[in-house]
Amino acid sequence: MMARSEAVSSVGDNMSVDNGSRKPRILLAASGSVAAVKFANLCHCFSEWAEVRAVATTASLHFIDREAIPKDIVLYTDDNEWSSWTKLGDSVLHIELRKWADIMVIAPLSANTLGKIAGGLCDNLLTCIVRAWDYSKPFFVAPAMNTFMWNNPFTERHLIAIDELGISLIPPVTKRLACGDYGNGAMAEPATIYSTVRLFYESKAQQGNGDV
Repeated sequence: MMARSEAVSSVGDNMSVDNGSRKPRILLAASGSVAAVKFANLCHCFSEWAEVRAVATTASLHFIDREAIPKDIVLYTDDNEWSSWTKLGDSVLHIELRKWADIMVIAPLSANTLGKIAGGLCDNLLTCIVRAWDYSKPFFVAPAMNTFMWNNPFTERHLIAIDELGISLIPPVTKRLACGDYGNGAMAEPATIYSTVRLFYESKAQQGNGDV
């Protein structure tokens, strides 16, 4: 895997490429849910179709198999946020990733990170990207949490708040959850997330919207 300072530089170097002559740039992110065990699979789903960068919160790293992520995908963590910054004028990672990406996908989106986004908090790399995001660009989230948390009144309030920002929801599904309970709250399957994002992108492209 490339050195992080080189990775940050490459993000900035690629920003000037014409949108019509390259693959879509997808920023995949994982927050702290057990469903993050599927994050490497999600990365594989997108990697053949798109250029992918990945972001993981500290909590999500407990569940992510970093060795299973495709070798050409750089995984950024909170440790990388300021590691390459030494002086005024140096690139800031969350800003460079925000500029680089055509589409952002958070899968899984934990209850905690949902609450942070709804409240505008930005205390890690992922939420700093979200706070800086250009909401004219597509942004998808795939929540994952226990049924009791999904049904909590706070969740409804937070979903309304992110919907007002223009963030698209890929709803959770009903199944046996990691805790053993059966109910709604499991993250949609990686293949479903991939197909949802790709169909959206390609439908916009067919409509002649180059700024997908």
